[in-house]
Amino acid sequence: MNLNNAGSQAIIEVKGLKKSFGSHVVLQNIDFTVQPSQVVVVIGPSGSGKSTFLRCLNGLETAEGGTIRACGHAVVEQGKMMPEAKLDALRTEVGMVFQSFNLFPHLSVLDNITLAPTALRGVPRKQAEEQGRQLLKKVGLEHKADVYPGTLSGGQKQRVAIARALAMEPKVMLFDEPTSALDPELVGEVLQVMQNLAAEGMTMLIVTHEMGFAREVADVVVVMDQGSIVEAGPPAQIFTAPKEARTRSFLQTMLAREASHAI
Repeated sequence: MNLNNAGSQAIIEVKGLKKSFGSHVVLQNIDFTVQPSQVVVVIGPSGSGKSTFLRCLNGLETAEGGTIRACGHAVVEQGKMMPEAKLDALRTEVGMVFQSFNLFPHLSVLDNITLAPTALRGVPRKQAEEQGRQLLKKVGLEHKADVYPGTLSGGQKQRVAIARALAMEPKVMLFDEPTSALDPELVGEVLQVMQNLAAEGMTMLIVTHEMGFAREVADVVVVMDQGSIVEAGPPAQIFTAPKEARTRSFLQTMLAREASHAI
């Protein structure tokens, strides 16, 4: 399913993607195109393949069929995965933020951010530290540069994880349910950072259960169920006039849940 007409300019292009775990088909015949500076939010029931799809885009999962091109890299070509040796280059351009923060507990916040640029891109230490402090300021944590992750709240850890991914200067950011492990009162601070990135023109693919955020920030909302894309379109269409019964059922459940939490 193309998400924009200018397919030749796509920063991510997926055709016929297939993925299974043993006999269980997780993704089937996924067609998907994303343009530069587009914010695409992927929603759908748990177990519908959303996270696996995201992980295929930067080579964390091995697709078994189809084609994936991301930032000029042939991640998968006719079902054949790109060589392991080239994955580091891919991941400097396709950053990812996970549900769990994956910070190194024995390193300071600043060292967590500077590790990859210095080790993988050869950025001089002083330059990496200056950039790291600027990124911490961007996520509102400049005063936490020298502390260790164990002293941070969950929301602060996730904001550090976002800064760490941005330190590689990626062209695309992938977010895999970045607020799902957070206490409700901490969700807003992470979503605000992501909203700021969207306003700055960062290309982003976001898997989330935050329907209000999807409605406000997305250029395109993609609905997945049972390993397939059910439908895709602008938020106004998906949230007010979805075409598919599966979309309507999912949104009724999610919006009712959000309403109950708001009471």
